[in-house]
Order: sequence, then structure tokens, then C-alpha cells
Amino acid sequence: MITNISLFTLYVTDQDDAKTFYCDVLGFVEGTDVTLGGGFRWVTVKHPSQPELEVTLMVPGPPQDEDMAAAVRRSLAAGSMGGFGISTDDCRAEHARLVELGVEFVQPPSERPYGVEAVFRDSSGNWLVLVESRAFTPEGLTEGEWGPVAS
Repeated sequence: MITNISLFTLYVTDQDDAKTFYCDVLGFVEGTDVTLGGGFRWVTVKHPSQPELEVTLMVPGPPQDEDMAAAVRRSLAAGSMGGFGISTDDCRAEHARLVELGVEFVQPPSERPYGVEAVFRDSSGNWLVLVESRAFTPEGLTEGEWGPVAS
């Protein structure tokens, strides 16, 4: 039986920069940082309140073929790679704190049916969603910027 998600891979341009960003700016802690055979480096970070989920900070390359690794590098450079969502109890306050630390936001805190959401980029260009969640039901959604509501 599968019990949980324990590892998620996030492609980054520089493992040291990414580890610094996630630990020093976002408050994650180092998980693993080892260099294996052939110079392959395995770097993970995790949030202290969710230590069972590690995020692998992986540079594009093997086992990907060069075409795929190049496509990932282009997406990172363009700032178009999706990352993951991060929960917060106060999106506006966390936005202000991160802006003070130089984090680039592509969307300021905005009201959504499910809460308050802001979108920012990490040190490699990945999009991360910062969400202050609130309870909602699909019945509460209306047509608008999200398009038609399916029934």
C-alpha cells in the first residue's frame, strides 16, 4: 500500500543557489547533499513541518538525454517551468517578507475562490504558488476570469 509522497524533483540551474534560496529565504532545511559516482550530486531540501516530503534539487542532465535536458534548461531560462504550491497562514504578510528579501513575484496576492494566492519565481525561474487556503465548494464558483464553470 502506498502511504504518501516522499520525494519530488524540481529542476534548477544551480544546486547551491537553489539550496540557499529554499533554506535561507523560504525556511526549508537541508535534507541530503552528497556527491556520488561520476560527479552526480544528490541535493534535497524539506520543510521542517513536513519532513517526510523531500524536494530534490536536480540540474538538467543524465538520466535525461541531451535534447530533454536542453529543453528543461530553456524552460528554466524563460521562467516558464512550474514548481509547486506552498501553504501559508497569511499570504499578504509572507509576500511582503519575501519581497523584502528580493523575491520576484509575477502575481501579487490576489483573492481566489479557494483563498489568497501569489505567484513567485525561485532562484532558477520555477513558478511557485503561495496560497492562504480557505474552504470552498465548487457550487460557490461563478463564471469569470476562470472561465465557464463545468457542472
